[in-house]
Amino acid sequence: MIPLYKPYMPDELPCLEEILHSGALAYGKWGRSFEDALQKYLHCLQVPVTVNSFTAAIHVMLAALGVKRGDEIIASPQSCLASTMPLLSYGAKVVWADVDPKRGTLCPESVEGKISPATKAIFHNHHCGYPGYIDEINEIGRRKGLFVIDDCIEAFGAHYKGKLLGTLEADATLLSFQTVRLPNTIDGGAVIFRCKEHVQKAIRIRDLGVDRSTFRDAAGEINPNSDVSFPGYGVTMNEVASYIGCLQVGQLDELLEKQRQNAFDWQVVLSDKMPGLCFLDTENINPNYWVFGILAKDKAATLKDFKARGYSCSGVHLPNSYYSVFGEQGVYPGVREFHSHFVALPCGWWFKRCGNE
Repeated sequence: MIPLYKPYMPDELPCLEEILHSGALAYGKWGRSFEDALQKYLHCLQVPVTVNSFTAAIHVMLAALGVKRGDEIIASPQSCLASTMPLLSYGAKVVWADVDPKRGTLCPESVEGKISPATKAIFHNHHCGYPGYIDEINEIGRRKGLFVIDDCIEAFGAHYKGKLLGTLEADATLLSFQTVRLPNTIDGGAVIFRCKEHVQKAIRIRDLGVDRSTFRDAAGEINPNSDVSFPGYGVTMNEVASYIGCLQVGQLDELLEKQRQNAFDWQVVLSDKMPGLCFLDTENINPNYWVFGILAKDKAATLKDFKARGYSCSGVHLPNSYYSVFGEQGVYPGVREFHSHFVALPCGWWFKRCGNE
């Protein structure tokens, strides 16, 4: 069975043993090198702030933006639970908006209708690596004075109108480095902020609120004059994870190109062999093709058919509005339609070519 997801790891990790026995395992030179490599690859103005999990990235980001308990965040139910649950565990109230059933991402009109005086941010998930309506969502955020957060949990390397996600005017962009993402650091995440002041605050929040530039005095002792003035977390990324990330950034172009070639092959083969299938709307976007998404008339039969042919496939995410923890908020026709038809096929770097059977 060809897997739908697979962790990538370089064939060789030449510095790994040296790092493990170096005595310097906490965030340090490799952590800074990984952040620099990410900034260079993505061409973002501010250096990404790395942390040890995607949940930590969300919590650090919310704290840096000043989100408070009870603030409302508009989000898509058609998201990974790893994206939406940290909003709730932080103490925010998640307010669902509907999605465009042709793409599975937030419907701008629905988002605008969900804004209330308590709304603090729009959490814009780019479903399975397919970017959403970025210009429209950003415009709503600017007009209404709301933070816009690009959730790229599955969308690293995707483009919108020729630009990489992470450079597109969002107030914050979230990246996941969990095992089945590109790049992966076994586990980890990062935040890219638009404003430098948020970067500086997040660097302290991820490190217990400490200002490392003044924390120690000339004798190496903790400086009593270096105040910790706001709460933080102990969530810096360790050197082993950062080193693995550094190596993978250098291989991203090749890996993402393989995925895009696989997507092209799928489109050619399926257009010929299964003309009843619909492809996701890709106007103005170049997905990273973490998966290859199709919209099937009969989802259950399509899943069964592809599995019988040796392809692992899935609907990927259950709409998070199904979960009682978020509270009852109504019916979402776009979510219902998209979820009823969406099927993800393998498209990753490990996948040689789709078959012609």
